[in-house]
Amino acid sequence: MNSLYQSSIKSLPLLGHGKVRDNYAVGDDKILIVTSDRLSAFDVVMNEPIPGKGKVLNQMTDFWFSKLGHIVPNHLTGVAPESVVAADEVEQVKGRAVVAKRLKPIMVEAVVRGYIIGSGWKDYQDTGSICGIKLPEGLKQAEKLPQPIFTPAAKADLGEHDENISFAEMESRIGAELAAKMRDVAIKLYTEASEFAATKGIIIADTKFEFGLDENGVMHLMDEVLTADSSRFWPADSYATGISPPSFDKQFVRDYLETLDWGKTAPAPALPAEVIEKTQAKYFEAIERLTGEKLKV
Repeated sequence: MNSLYQSSIKSLPLLGHGKVRDNYAVGDDKILIVTSDRLSAFDVVMNEPIPGKGKVLNQMTDFWFSKLGHIVPNHLTGVAPESVVAADEVEQVKGRAVVAKRLKPIMVEAVVRGYIIGSGWKDYQDTGSICGIKLPEGLKQAEKLPQPIFTPAAKADLGEHDENISFAEMESRIGAELAAKMRDVAIKLYTEASEFAATKGIIIADTKFEFGLDENGVMHLMDEVLTADSSRFWPADSYATGISPPSFDKQFVRDYLETLDWGKTAPAPALPAEVIEKTQAKYFEAIERLTGEKLKV
């Protein structure tokens, strides 16, 4: 499979390269988002692509936009990416790009946790809480929470770690009304998605959503949604508490990097072919399990 480490669209003005996505202006009101095969771990972009990963992320997001569109508007325009680039650039966007509404991003990420894992588990061990939300005593690692909790994070600059913040801090940054709306919509999206995923043998342990406002101040769901990059997906058949369960994402990369004497700052170490192949297989398995269809290449 052909991979795309970084797009080079010359027919549109470049807005910028993110960790995984490349953004281009389409007029004044739309944006072409190209999802590359880059992979970041510990907020550092690896040097090797995971072939097909960008197509998985793009098509998984489209799947969830369709399934959850009744809850909140999203950034889709319906414009075909192939129609806004030059003929010799079509291969760069095929299956991995979207033409989106140009929104004003809300600079707080909406993180929803249904299980206690990752930084939340560390926080709970230290304080008995996650982001200031008090939890019952005696929870085990990876245990399901009594109900999903909303733990916002302040968006950081590229290469920096997002910072967990309290809901009160979120209110002070963006206003109480918008904060409450983001929280309620995010929990509803997570709850509906996790109930669907459970029917496919997948546990969504946690996820993050990003929202933006249009010119009328209407909140839209944007960026990527419920992908293996923005969420922890666990196979239900191998789930257990007291451990960090195996996941459908870049866990192979993270586990490999943890064995190295590396300070988790750029430059990134090289990834062995076996780690790349195993990671690619997990992304492909995730989309097939969720949608019931193989990746459209």
